Amino acid sequence: MDAAQQEATARARELQRNWYGEPLGALFRRLIDDLGLNQARLAGVLGLSAPMLSQLMSGQRAKIGNPAVVQRVQLLQELAGQVADGSVSAAEAAERMDEIKKSQGGSVLSNTTQTTSGSGAPTVKRVVREIQSLLRSVAAAGDIIDAADALSPSHPELAEFLRVYGAGRTSDAVAHYQSHQN
Repeated sequence: MDAAQQEATARARELQRNWYGEPLGALFRRLIDDLGLNQARLAGVLGLSAPMLSQLMSGQRAKIGNPAVVQRVQLLQELAGQVADGSVSAAEAAERMDEIKKSQGGSVLSNTTQTTSGSGAPTVKRVVREIQSLLRSVAAAGDIIDAADALSPSHPELAEFLRVYGAGRTSDAVAHYQSHQN
């Protein structure tokens, strides 16, 4: 990605942060994780094409143009919170997603996502996702690995952190965190 593309992507993500409370890539990844979806299923529920969802997630596009889609995002955020706190089962969530897919209308997207476990503490997966989102918003995975390699001799713990959280998979980072808690 050249400098102009990087600048356009950063600008689009900043607009998303202003309009929706966070970049849509982070929001959609959280919905995918929390509701057990893939990108194609999320696109279908929202009423977007898969390429449009991908463009919104990557920052190639900044705005959701259809108010009904914004409404569906809000409804999925609420559903994800209910799944996270156990008040809605996976089977009920699947039924509700079919209803959400059919819903019409629009509303302003509010930042009311469930970001905590039942105890009030953020879930490990959410914290890992936020760390990854932050690191990946400033550098590509290859650049993060290069930085980790440069830091490795003098700061091995920081280098490991960058490799696992900055360039690694979410599931590996969660496992890494959990292994260090025991």
